[in-house]
Amino acid sequence: MAKPRKHTPEQIVNILRQIEVAVANGKTHPAASREAGITEQTYYRWRKEYGGLKVDQAKRLKELEQENGKLKRLVAELSLDKQILQDIARGNF
Repeated sequence: MAKPRKHTPEQIVNILRQIEVAVANGKTHPAASREAGITEQTYYRWRKEYGGLKVDQAKRLKELEQENGKLKRLVAELSLDKQILQDIARGNF
């Protein structure tokens, strides 16, 4: 079971911007990350996923990922149903 998300995509983009501003003002990435309340590892993971996105783009990305996951599960279920029906039609049950 997945752990609930603590931050929304909009909050993540805003935190990344806040860290970028702090680094531009002379702070290090680890210090700016700690100041924002996240670990340095989380910063780099978020930057890899959300780097360069605007708030609305990040939100849309998450919506599309969720929709894609639902569609993949649906295709898997339908493929299984099709296989079962084919086996029954051939008499291989």
